[in-house]
Amino acid sequence: MAKAKTDAEISIMEIKQGEIEFCIKSTSPLIYHRMGEKAKRELLFPKGRKTAADKATSIKHNPIEEYRDTVYRSKQKETLLMVPSVMFKAAISSAALDIPGATKAQIGRLVWVMGDEVPVYGVPELLMSTVRSSDMNRTPDIRTRAILPEWACSIRVRYIKPNISEQSIVNLVASAGIITGIGDYRQQKGKTSYGQFELG
Repeated sequence: MAKAKTDAEISIMEIKQGEIEFCIKSTSPLIYHRMGEKAKRELLFPKGRKTAADKATSIKHNPIEEYRDTVYRSKQKETLLMVPSVMFKAAISSAALDIPGATKAQIGRLVWVMGDEVPVYGVPELLMSTVRSSDMNRTPDIRTRAILPEWACSIRVRYIKPNISEQSIVNLVASAGIITGIGDYRQQKGKTSYGQFELG
């Protein structure tokens, strides 16, 4: 009578982490696009439609207030401004879509940016743009945001070894700065080229 086959031994490779700190320097302006507190309140407590009298007696936009509301303020006190670290992770993951050798899902699992926020150095300016609303008539409107003509920051990127090499991470972050970017009107969207960066 034949003997039953024994189960093959399962071998799990040891996972190690690597970490690289990158100095980031802008190559195009960064446009902030944080949702303002007023907009959040109106999502929770909608006011309903304004009457003609209400519209005639109230200003539609407060540019200074909207400008201030669009920036992410740092809690770490290192700088006044910051961006959520997830912006850089999203840029790195999206860059994998256009580069042979890895998928967006793989990079999302194997690479991450340390911390919740990334302190940003730069002097914000007021940007007012004409936009089209999403209604049927595509009604024109004015949107006010903060823009950093020049900006810089540093990020710490961790990755899983040996699945990804140090050089691959460097290439991936550099590619993210060219073909993806961060913020509003970023390069990734295809129409404009804001939010691009290079390694310092």
